[in-house]
Amino acid sequence: QVQLTESGGQLVQAGGSLRLSCAGSGLILSRYAVAWFRQVPNQEREFVGTVDWSGDTIYLSESVEGRFAISRDNAKNTVYLQMNGLVPEDTAVYYCAASSSDFGAAPDNYAHWGQGTQVTVSS
Repeated sequence: QVQLTESGGQLVQAGGSLRLSCAGSGLILSRYAVAWFRQVPNQEREFVGTVDWSGDTIYLSESVEGRFAISRDNAKNTVYLQMNGLVPEDTAVYYCAASSSDFGAAPDNYAHWGQGTQVTVSS
């Protein structure tokens, strides 16, 4: 059974940092493009960033570029989202998603999704 599990979300003060983890089970994440999305109530799911299969190509949205970074640890079958310089507007549920065939910012590209982890940034 394919499963993605996010962790690391918590309450943090503005200016702080968090590292989110996306652990895979039932799949080898190094064979998948992995993306991060976030969502706040009553809004569309927003693309945050994605890393391709090799880990060499990373795209980040303009709203997080320069503050967030994505990395892989293939030995742990895990992808990370490092978030620095957090602002209250970063408050959301963060999801990771994996695709074996597509890449990019569209949620429909990704077949496998985690349950999400809550990040709350206080001002």
